[in-house]
Amino acid sequence: MDARGSETSDALAATLGSEAIEPAGRAKRLRLRPLASLLPLLWRYQGLMLAAGAAILLAALATLAVPVAVRRMIDQGFSHENAALIDNYFAVMIGVVAVLAAASALRYYFVAVLGERVVADLRTKVFERLTALSAAFFDTAKTGEMVSRLTADTTLIKAAVGSSVSVALRNLVLFGGASVMMVVTSPRLSGFVLIAIPVIVLPLVAFGRLVRRRSRGAQDTLADASAYAAELIGAIRTLQAFTNERLATARFGAAVERAFLAARDSTRARGWLTAFVIFLIFASVVAILWVGAQDVIAERMTAGRLGQFVLYAAFAAGALGELSQVWGEIAQASGAAERLSELLAVEPVIKKPEQPIAFPETASAEVSFERVRFAYPTRPGAFVLNDVTFRVSRGEKVAIVGPSGAGKSTIFHLLLRFYDPASGAVTFNGVRLTEADPAELRRRIALVPQDVTIFAASAADNIRFGRPEASDAEVKRAAELALADEFIRAMPQGYDSPIGERGVTLSGGQRQRIAIARAILRDAPLLLLDEATSSLDAESETQVQAALEQLMQGRTTIVIAHRLSTVLSCDRILVMEEGRVVEEGRHDTLAAQGGLYARLAKLQFEPG
Repeated sequence: MDARGSETSDALAATLGSEAIEPAGRAKRLRLRPLASLLPLLWRYQGLMLAAGAAILLAALATLAVPVAVRRMIDQGFSHENAALIDNYFAVMIGVVAVLAAASALRYYFVAVLGERVVADLRTKVFERLTALSAAFFDTAKTGEMVSRLTADTTLIKAAVGSSVSVALRNLVLFGGASVMMVVTSPRLSGFVLIAIPVIVLPLVAFGRLVRRRSRGAQDTLADASAYAAELIGAIRTLQAFTNERLATARFGAAVERAFLAARDSTRARGWLTAFVIFLIFASVVAILWVGAQDVIAERMTAGRLGQFVLYAAFAAGALGELSQVWGEIAQASGAAERLSELLAVEPVIKKPEQPIAFPETASAEVSFERVRFAYPTRPGAFVLNDVTFRVSRGEKVAIVGPSGAGKSTIFHLLLRFYDPASGAVTFNGVRLTEADPAELRRRIALVPQDVTIFAASAADNIRFGRPEASDAEVKRAAELALADEFIRAMPQGYDSPIGERGVTLSGGQRQRIAIARAILRDAPLLLLDEATSSLDAESETQVQAALEQLMQGRTTIVIAHRLSTVLSCDRILVMEEGRVVEEGRHDTLAAQGGLYARLAKLQFEPG
């Protein structure tokens, strides 16, 4: 039984506890703190960081050397007597420009490589976290939104780390150096600058917070649109079969429009921030230049020294102006880092114990349920299993039957430890699942689900998914046993033929045979078959059933079936209804009892 649904982030946090993404409302109160989560990733590449820092410093020093040369040229005067001196100054300036160009190129290279490297590591880390999260998380999470965080958000961070942060650092260094040289050049004029700085910086901080909030909203809205698009593309055949293209396009267009409006609001805020700060900066420069001109007239300073001061003031103002622009980009990256940090902070509900108990190595498995009660986290009050108790011995073949919603698939979910029961215990070879490593448990189970997952890879790779280290001969043998070899060899490239995303080039029966071959290749002690032959025609079902009978020899097998013809040979049949085991026995015994199984058998085996 699949009890999954879509909930809001608040409901998710309430029902899943630690395994939930924090609501955005709390995150909006933060500023650039999320970017601090990138420091451990950056710290791995200290060499690149030091090289980039050295290049930034060298470029800043080269820039700050130019006004000194300009002051001396102005004060020396432009005359024939000083022509050689002026030529020397210009030659030195060419050298300074060459150093500036080389340092800038090195800064760009080191910072860009650092950004690419950090984002590659971050994407791997986020994907690794996603694959480790429990099934409860994905009961409510939107796949498209997770993909958006993994791609779009990391791209924003790459732009920040690989460009915006280095620009910000360069301008911070340039602003600091220019400020120091302004004080050295004219303490009096620098005093006027100190008065102007708070007038500039305070609006920068206030507008920066607004930009960050708008950026986060734009990113969240875009993620919603991406999630909707991913869902529709994944169900394109259903969409077209019901001729709902216009409806889907209209809904997606509305989502995109909301994303556009959010992005426009963010851009408008950044535009106002840039215009406001640049006006304040250069208005301050003009005012200080007027004061300096009065000092030159009064002979309190030379024209060259005023020129030097003005250049440093222009450098400082330009650096502060660029900071106002990259601040918005850094704020966007902060919002992206915040969203990724939310994912990385989610802890799986199902995890490995500190001291897991090892499973005994056996060719078959023994499984038991002892007074198990369970409700899905999305519906904590609706118990899907109620006081379920049964035992499956080693090598036994047991079928679970019953009407839809009886709790059959939930048995498999608990056996695979996608969830833990609310009460009672599930054991595998005598070990409680909560005391064992989930990965070690799942290595001992082969699953053939009703809804087969086929990857956008070759036929061989899809079968080899059951055991990645398997040889080509083992893959071919598994396909033969599953009666998949014939149609695979008929493909243009045989086992190397791509079979399309979700197996769109295969029939339902062919997809099922690929899944059976995958389970055969896994060669696990416990075999779980969830309607394993449901998509096969009568002839293929008979052949595959024979292959499965051979596979099940010496292994413990649990079969979920609606078609009772597939469970006639089982050692035992468990009949479930409303989350309870209501009957148990072989086919003949149950059919004679006149209970639920007898009614189901009558419907299937006796003509209308």
